[in-house]
Amino acid sequence: MDLTTQYLGFELKNPIVPSASPLTKSIAQAKELEDQGAAAIIMYSLFEEAITAENETMNRFLHQQDTGFAEIGEGFLPDWNDFSTGLDNYLENLRQLKEALDIPVIASLNGVTPGGWIEHAKELEQAGADALELNVYYVAADISLDGSQVEERYLEILRLLKSQISIPINMKLSPSFSSVGNMVRRMAEAGADGVSLFNRFYQPDINIDSLRLQPSLHPSTSAEALLAMRWIAILYGRIDGLSLGATGGIHTADDAIKLLLAGTDAVHLCSTLLKNGAPQVTRILEGITHWMEEQSFESIADVRGRVSALAVPNPADFERANYVNIIDSYSFSPGVLV
Repeated sequence: MDLTTQYLGFELKNPIVPSASPLTKSIAQAKELEDQGAAAIIMYSLFEEAITAENETMNRFLHQQDTGFAEIGEGFLPDWNDFSTGLDNYLENLRQLKEALDIPVIASLNGVTPGGWIEHAKELEQAGADALELNVYYVAADISLDGSQVEERYLEILRLLKSQISIPINMKLSPSFSSVGNMVRRMAEAGADGVSLFNRFYQPDINIDSLRLQPSLHPSTSAEALLAMRWIAILYGRIDGLSLGATGGIHTADDAIKLLLAGTDAVHLCSTLLKNGAPQVTRILEGITHWMEEQSFESIADVRGRVSALAVPNPADFERANYVNIIDSYSFSPGVLV
């Protein structure tokens, strides 16, 4: 059974790629993911806000203090070079992962502005990252911005990074663009080597007792993967050279098979690994292999795109026709309607 797949220019032994999570921060856990069959891993995300806040704190408590206490002389304040920053720790973690693993290691940057990302991306490349996933999390709360301005923010960051680093860049995208397909095409034209569909944003919640906002974390469900499945099926085979990754809501072998049939090159796992541990990778791979044997498929290449918009008898089923059919198929529970 040939499970190999092409993703971001790499030939992976199978399509299962654990996505950014605490599991890919630990060397031991990352090694276990590899031992269980993971074909590559995406590191936990390096956040723009964390680096900015750390630099500001360092500047306030060390650099600026030199002015007020200059008369005391050298040695009064600690040397800022003696402190390890979040970026330093991330780079060291990346180096250790590269030493410990035989599979590709993809670094992850989570931000919203060009800022220092250019320099950080160079450092990640130098530290050995095989590829870079850019997770642009931008909430367009400024109602004076139009859609084209929001889209250009993503494209600007991508173009800048592409001009400075040579490793593949994967864009993790939101489903909120007015024209997802057009945005993906423009990403490819700007140099993206791949896109992951879709980014799962965590929404704020309201505590009705304190009348305040509170963080709220809800694991994904399999139903959430259907959105990515639809768009991957629509995009499959339409943009040459662009890798398609499915992320969000993939918990079981059945979920992964659906995304492969739609046309994905790689299946990203997160919530299911946090819940079930690294052995879930093996369970999903075994489920895929068993299904392929039952269906007489000999390779992942035979599976990919078999139920994409290019392959089904009626491509409109991926568009509005699907919505109408689902509504018409609903049956009320007994006793609801008299």
